Amino acid sequence: MSAQLAFDLRRRPALDADDFLIAPCNQDAVAWLDHWPNWPAPLLTLYGPRACGKTHLAHVWRNRSRAVFLKLDAVSKQSPYDALGDNAACIIENVDGGDALDETALFHLYNAARDKGGHILLTATTAPATWTLNLPDLRSRLVAAPTAAIGAPDDAVLGGVLVKLFQDRQLRVEPDVLSYILIRMERSFDAALAIVDALDTAAMAAQRTITIPFARKIL
Repeated sequence: MSAQLAFDLRRRPALDADDFLIAPCNQDAVAWLDHWPNWPAPLLTLYGPRACGKTHLAHVWRNRSRAVFLKLDAVSKQSPYDALGDNAACIIENVDGGDALDETALFHLYNAARDKGGHILLTATTAPATWTLNLPDLRSRLVAAPTAAIGAPDDAVLGGVLVKLFQDRQLRVEPDVLSYILIRMERSFDAALAIVDALDTAAMAAQRTITIPFARKIL
């Protein structure tokens, strides 16, 4: 039988609070979100490597705060007060992701959130103190605002991430297979995401379950 074509269909990950694995590498970020709305500034930045859980935590906070997801290029085309909406809470992801940061739009949005008693959640891969910013007033506000880092995962966290990624794809993988993958993979969230994507695609194409021999071949 010829291999089945594997289509990259859009998946719906589990992004509720109960689906998030709390561990030493992310407990500071979780604590800051739990402390809302009693933040010392109208803005908080979550930063850490790709696939470390920033988007998951952003969705958890959105469910609590009824925040809206915004893009800065859209904010620059309307009033920052209108962009925040009635709940005066918003999330902007991947702020240092490569595109030029619209510093003026973010500065006005920060001031609008402060005026309305609202809050902004940013996600990024690095801390604001390391960003190249040309607007001194914006830099001073971002650096003074709280930040929370999501650090490198340990084995327990990586194991939990693998389980969640497989569950998001509705794949059942036995514990011995997970252990096999865990002791051989790079210690990063990005590697976990790449491995699960590769195994999912290969298993679908071959119409196979994911076993240790199959995982060995793909890895």
